[in-house]
Amino acid sequence: MIFKVYIDTSIVGGYFDDMFSVDTQALFKRLENKELIFIISSVLRQELNQAPEPVRRLLDQYDKLCFEYVELTEEAIELSDRYIAEKVVGKTSVNDCRHIAIATLNKADILVSWNFRHIVNLERIKGYNGVNLKCGYSVLEIRSPKELLKYGDR
Repeated sequence: MIFKVYIDTSIVGGYFDDMFSVDTQALFKRLENKELIFIISSVLRQELNQAPEPVRRLLDQYDKLCFEYVELTEEAIELSDRYIAEKVVGKTSVNDCRHIAIATLNKADILVSWNFRHIVNLERIKGYNGVNLKCGYSVLEIRSPKELLKYGDR
């Protein structure tokens, strides 16, 4: 089974970060092996425009067939605003909410992130999914890349 994995900006940056690089590079190895498809959003692309050169260029090294490109829609904006209104996170985390909403609406199998403060956090995950269920959407799996590694990948 090929998983559709929504990635946020922390994953792309994590490829180059000493603390996260081993696990992030293992995740990208699964992408190369066609075990995963990364869902790439317009929000991610916008955030990458402000990143250092190597981070901006990382995704360009991979076959375009490894990615599913999705846009930020009005529905995603409304859902992300609902997360904030329900106080899952504060107003300063609007892009984090947009990542969650886009992943939810595009039926990602999982969202991966290194953002433990606003995304990969049990309290936040329950909050996002509570809002999703109230609004008639499905629950979103949210994990760190460590949880997508296969035994023996490292």
